[in-house]
Amino acid sequence: MNELMGERLCYLEPIEPLPDDAESIARDFRRYLAYHLGRFLGCDKVYLYQALAYVTRDHLMADWRNTWLHYRKPDVRRAHYLSMEYLIGRSLGNNLLNSGLTGPAHEAMEHFAVALEDVESKEPDAGLGNGGLGRLAACFLDSCATLRLPVIGYGLRYEYGMFHQHIENGHQVEDPDHWLRDGHPWEIERPEFSQTIHFGGHVEHRTDEDGVVHTCWVDTDDVIAVPYDVPIAGYRNHVVNTLRLWSAEATSEFNLKEFNAGDYAEAVALKNQAENITMVLYPNDATVNGQELRLRQQYFLCSASLQDVLRQWDDRPIEDFHECNVFQLNDTHPSIAVAELMRLLVDVKKVPWDQAWDITRSCMAYTNHTLLPEALERWPVPMFKNLLPRLLEIIYRINTEFLAEVRARWPGDVDRVRRMSLIEEGPVQQIRMAWLAIVGSFSVNGVAELHSNLLKEGLFHDFYEMWPERFNNKTNGVTPRRWLAFANPGLAELLTETLGDGWQADLTRLEGLHAHVEDPDFRQRWRQIRQTNKQRLADMVAHYTQVKFDPSALFDVQVKRIHEYKRQLLNILHVIHLYNRIHAGDTDGWVNRCVLIGGKAAPGYHRAKEIIKLANNVAAVVNGDPIVGGRLKMAFLPNYNVSKMEVICTAADLSEQISTAGKEASGTGNMKFMMNGAVTIGTYDGANIEILEAVGEENFFLFGLHAHEVAELRRHYRPEQIIEEDPDLQAVFRLLESGHFNAVEPGIFDGIIASLKSPHDPWMTVADFRSYIDAQRQAEVAWCDDDRWTRMSIRNTACSGIFSTDRTITEYNNDIWRLDPIP
Repeated sequence: MNELMGERLCYLEPIEPLPDDAESIARDFRRYLAYHLGRFLGCDKVYLYQALAYVTRDHLMADWRNTWLHYRKPDVRRAHYLSMEYLIGRSLGNNLLNSGLTGPAHEAMEHFAVALEDVESKEPDAGLGNGGLGRLAACFLDSCATLRLPVIGYGLRYEYGMFHQHIENGHQVEDPDHWLRDGHPWEIERPEFSQTIHFGGHVEHRTDEDGVVHTCWVDTDDVIAVPYDVPIAGYRNHVVNTLRLWSAEATSEFNLKEFNAGDYAEAVALKNQAENITMVLYPNDATVNGQELRLRQQYFLCSASLQDVLRQWDDRPIEDFHECNVFQLNDTHPSIAVAELMRLLVDVKKVPWDQAWDITRSCMAYTNHTLLPEALERWPVPMFKNLLPRLLEIIYRINTEFLAEVRARWPGDVDRVRRMSLIEEGPVQQIRMAWLAIVGSFSVNGVAELHSNLLKEGLFHDFYEMWPERFNNKTNGVTPRRWLAFANPGLAELLTETLGDGWQADLTRLEGLHAHVEDPDFRQRWRQIRQTNKQRLADMVAHYTQVKFDPSALFDVQVKRIHEYKRQLLNILHVIHLYNRIHAGDTDGWVNRCVLIGGKAAPGYHRAKEIIKLANNVAAVVNGDPIVGGRLKMAFLPNYNVSKMEVICTAADLSEQISTAGKEASGTGNMKFMMNGAVTIGTYDGANIEILEAVGEENFFLFGLHAHEVAELRRHYRPEQIIEEDPDLQAVFRLLESGHFNAVEPGIFDGIIASLKSPHDPWMTVADFRSYIDAQRQAEVAWCDDDRWTRMSIRNTACSGIFSTDRTITEYNNDIWRLDPIP
């Protein structure tokens, strides 16, 4: 209560912002460098970055505090975004942009003869995410702050990122990504808000003298969750939201008795075990220990976050909790929050079960991000029981009561009951965590129109029949602040000159570009900007791969997580086809092309690693062939991350979005490329469909089977027959099978070849080859006409406004969260 009273008094004490002129920033910069970091101007630029980061954070602090004080008012409804990933990349440039300090900071650095860009480049990418899921979460937080919405993000403060990727002899090699090695100047530790998280132990049910049964989770192994807050600045609106990241610590540093007895390893064993929870993003779950660690991570995030929200709720009436709080579960990872909120309400707050269930189902909302059943969390019951025995009891009771509803709705439908049960029967029972999220949420959404429809028609069809009103679509987006205004300053300047300022927070204004498509001077400036960006990308590719890209060539780009359904293999087959064309002399109307592939394979995903090896081997042969020369280049860019994407997306001409139809939930890389003027070659899948609808077929290269055609073909798929009937495809496979790309490593690609030729290949790569090749030829024809291609590029940018996360978050708020923006 004292804390709450103190906070209420603070409502009257907003703090004043710091002066934001260049001279003040330069003075503060020098002070931080000398007095806080103890460094001189000639030091390593990493310390210059840290000093400027501290100065920038100071400038955010007044708005950050004042925003938080407003959100703490009792009548403010807030959303809490739970995500295992936040792929925020670097923060300095983005915070300078959003706070309006880029110009003054640039001028301040000039006082010291230092380029701002050089200082920004010294910031490591935050290792808090891996792929599109984490990058989406970061974009969402940016838009929430820009739209002035009271939203706090909750995540984990991983000591190490997923891994740092480098390539040896074509193979992916994983090195530790210790991104926190030099500290993180943006964060503020909040130990006073630490929470205790329970694992293990057992459950006891005790009856008091009044006959009331009390459930006690006892003899637990406890871990402390310590919060670190990171500021999320809105775009020039004095709103700064919070990303709260939890770090795991032991309840005590070490056992002094064991240490004094000489057993040093055992003395710190519990400390190490606790800290492992937030040591690494996505530990390899190929082992039982890895699976258990992932479950620990997910529960640790959810329990700490929910306890934190209930702490802030304090002693207000619990029956009003759902009126002021909503939780958005970012994919299935945090779905255990449903059971944990029930535990906290029933066991800790002593709320009757039925009332607790009503509260929980009124404040939980679930976003699904995948159509792949194997990607949905399932936990073995024995493991779950050993680690979270009280949560298992709660899930069993939820399931019992839920299945009673199912039986009442569909009497005698045993198969339906089996399909919808939260517990999947088998040799080892599994808990279906996505099912728990659906049952415990008032809203379930997909992330693209096709994805949402396929969820309702397939994966979640039984639940859709039961609760159709819960299901909705929220097509993903990307933040235009980072992915256009910051990443592409040349184009941003042209947009502001052409459309006026303000498009950064209202991307629909890009539609005004349509009026300039036919202006030859505008098209020329557009090409010049793109040429500058392509040179920047060519320099980066040369630095990391020693492959020289010609900026006048067609830049053909596919960068994303390496997975069979994303079909980097189809791209590689096309490169081999182009290689064959050159050797066959089929070069009439030839278009010089530079193919760039990048992405990481999960450490335990061996086929994905084989695809990386194949890409590198094919690149080595193509780039080393004097007959090919400058007509075709290929590079695999190692350690793909946010900072590299900021360069790549501004320079790509052709955006490869070639997943098997019906497999990609949405995709957001496609939106970043489109926003910066790339033209998409893609399947009728995910958000590609909405991009196609926005730009029109004349500005998009569509190919391949549709989702329903994939399903129909699957029953009689004969890839070897398709190969036999297509001479170009035969030629590609002859090279692959002859060992042309692995002469000194015979047989290493046999598994890939066999999977492509298998009638059980779920990705149907061979089936789409001919259509893909034809679409690539159409792209070549368009590329040969500079004005046509430039018009297509401009129109893609002009139509990208609907793919801003500002639009996405507005829909989340209107339909799900119902938050009032800060005045």
